[in-house]
Amino acid sequence: MAEYQEIARRQNKVVYRDGDEMVKIFNENKPVSDIFNEALNLARVAEAGINSPKPLWVKRVNGDWAFSTTRIAGKALDDLMREHPEKQDKYLKLFVDFQVRLHSFRAPLLQRQKDKYTRMIKGLTGILDATTRYELEMRLDGMPNEVEICHGDFNPSNVIVGDDGELYACDWAHATQGSGAADAAMTYLLFALDDRAMAEKYLDLYCMKSDTPKQIVRNWLSIVAASELARHRDENREFLLSWIDIVDYQ
Repeated sequence: MAEYQEIARRQNKVVYRDGDEMVKIFNENKPVSDIFNEALNLARVAEAGINSPKPLWVKRVNGDWAFSTTRIAGKALDDLMREHPEKQDKYLKLFVDFQVRLHSFRAPLLQRQKDKYTRMIKGLTGILDATTRYELEMRLDGMPNEVEICHGDFNPSNVIVGDDGELYACDWAHATQGSGAADAAMTYLLFALDDRAMAEKYLDLYCMKSDTPKQIVRNWLSIVAASELARHRDENREFLLSWIDIVDYQ
């Protein structure tokens, strides 16, 4: 690993650059099946025609499981937004246009969104009581069955503005086929973690450009908040619980 250049360090992985490759090296807390699933997700969205890195290999590196992709030459959109705050509206429009375009693609072999959320909600024993879990499952069951490609963690840090002028979406570990409104609800929560005003600006723009009623996106908020809780991100626990608490159960 001496030749690797460290780019980022996360809870269960370290991201490196190795020439024209990007390499994620995971610790023992990351299930091996999740690593292979991320590689498979990436292969499927790339085959669908979405601008994204290409998967190269999954193997052990010095005893740890690792996953490599092609490197996209360019800059992350969140870096550009921080460096050029005067262009924030322009970058937000590019971001939303890209997300709406992603939702127009199809990948029939991706995991179904409702199946994934159901499994995650059922796993919240000890965090949510049985009544709340049941209400969330019933709300989810009543949502329409859709087949749009959904990133599942779509935020400006996962969008690269390429040197070629194209936008590319990275980190497809949570990809599913399902409702674009649910994907937008997740993005809204990710923005709201840091800046509620920006989250509202994002939601206004997404709903306008996708011709989606805000009520539909908001109906997903409790469900996607619960799915985030299932990832055991303790630093955001109270924030996510607050979005579940506001559901008006009848």
